[in-house]
Amino acid sequence: MRRRIFIGITVMLLLFLQLTVLGGCGMSQISKVTVVEQQDAEKTGAKMSGPNGVDISNKVELSLWMLGDTPKDLPLINEKINKLTERDLNCTVKFNMLNWSDYMQRYNLLLSSGQPIDLLFTAEWLNYNQFAKKGAFRELDSLLPQYAPELFSFVPKEYWDGVRVNNKIYTIPATWKEYVNPGFAYREDLRKKYNLPEPNSLENIEAYLEGVSKNEPSLALTSEQASDNGFGPYFTAYEVLNIKYKWIDLNMPYGLTGEYDNPTEINPYWGSQDFIDDMKMFKRWSEKGFWPKSALSNRDSIHNVFANGNSVAALSGENPNRYNESYLIIKNLYPDREIGYYPYARSTKLVKPVHPTHNGIAVPRTAVNAERALMFYEKLVLDKTYNYLSEYGIEGVHYAIEDNKYYKMLGDVKTNGFQREAINGWAWRNPSIMLFDKSFDQIKKIFDEFDTYSKPDIFMGFVEDYSPYQAERAALYQVQSQYLVPLQAGLVDNVEEAVDVFMEKAWAAGLYKIQVEYIRQWKEYCKEKGLG
Repeated sequence: MRRRIFIGITVMLLLFLQLTVLGGCGMSQISKVTVVEQQDAEKTGAKMSGPNGVDISNKVELSLWMLGDTPKDLPLINEKINKLTERDLNCTVKFNMLNWSDYMQRYNLLLSSGQPIDLLFTAEWLNYNQFAKKGAFRELDSLLPQYAPELFSFVPKEYWDGVRVNNKIYTIPATWKEYVNPGFAYREDLRKKYNLPEPNSLENIEAYLEGVSKNEPSLALTSEQASDNGFGPYFTAYEVLNIKYKWIDLNMPYGLTGEYDNPTEINPYWGSQDFIDDMKMFKRWSEKGFWPKSALSNRDSIHNVFANGNSVAALSGENPNRYNESYLIIKNLYPDREIGYYPYARSTKLVKPVHPTHNGIAVPRTAVNAERALMFYEKLVLDKTYNYLSEYGIEGVHYAIEDNKYYKMLGDVKTNGFQREAINGWAWRNPSIMLFDKSFDQIKKIFDEFDTYSKPDIFMGFVEDYSPYQAERAALYQVQSQYLVPLQAGLVDNVEEAVDVFMEKAWAAGLYKIQVEYIRQWKEYCKEKGLG
């Protein structure tokens, strides 16, 4: 009898001690117990509950695809995040990158191949509207409130409304207000050294590049290249025309343009006198060596080439945020260099903040674990630990926080294996916890300037239906690749003859049919939205 009493007292003491230890160790000990409970649940087949009581008994691996070149320390970051997801959501995540060299082709292939993908970056420049309309993504209206309710409440209603296609939500938009209008990034130290004009017009950009070329003939001026904006192939130097025209959108497809202040009046640009004059300018620039004769075979990112100090300027690809990234890298590599930036919108006084469709994350229709994916993405956006790991890396290894608010990269661009926003997590930027380098103050000034003359982006709400001219559209794509891109790159013998050949081929491909139907759809959209 005494032995039984002794055993009973011993058990009670052990239980008391265990409770005391748990009380003294706080949340970290509770987390350990939770992990043990999860492991026990896996062995016994009992249900495991995650956030909001969702059953997460089945351990899964999520597949996330982003755009950009793979940073060296991504495996390390992936491993750190997986320790969190295993603890919190009973899952792991595989981060995958689509390198810039062929991102558009691979992106289209991903969505057409049937490959299982749980989360995928989306943007209007990746044809979000068209893919959503074709059923490439899961509808999220019912899933978000159930599996990511905090995230659903965090994103303002106007942002959800902005990404709707056929009145349905197919992507989760970023909530940080930014401007991604392009500008001219350049070596300011060379401008001052050779007393060259400020590059605030087409004429002065030409004078600047020509002046550098004459004084520093060994330097590569730009690294412009052939690309695809979702509407077809083009030569990237074309973006410099943002300094000249107040079009609704420089990338309105099929050679059409419309002035922002009169959006229902759509006119042909291809074949016009403006088009011929612009192509003659690009040929002149090509002959002056502003880009190499091999430009159409360039594969390195224009941004990376400029940021690493291997070109004097960038005519395209440098919106204010990208410019700031370049500024940080160049100052790290070449402290004596001075970098300048001229936003093209400063000349036209037409600038548009990003549309909600600009940076987003969708759940493709091929997703195997859509519910767990949304639970994980809610963590990426709202949980500071997840967010900072994926956006900035490991504190003390990749970055430090100065004055409790500024980001500071540790090491240099050659030794740091995960620089700020290394995997381009633009979609899960959280304005309430974002970290910026001190240099970003210069970008805030540009944004403040833009705020004084910004206008809504009326183009991004338009969803084109190209089913009536799908065959013609495919044929025109090939014509653009073969005839338009070399014309824009100035790699033709005679501009006017090359324009005639391009237009002849475009008409034969069905350009007229495409333009008539596209203009009809656009005018219907304008009428519906009360534009013009």
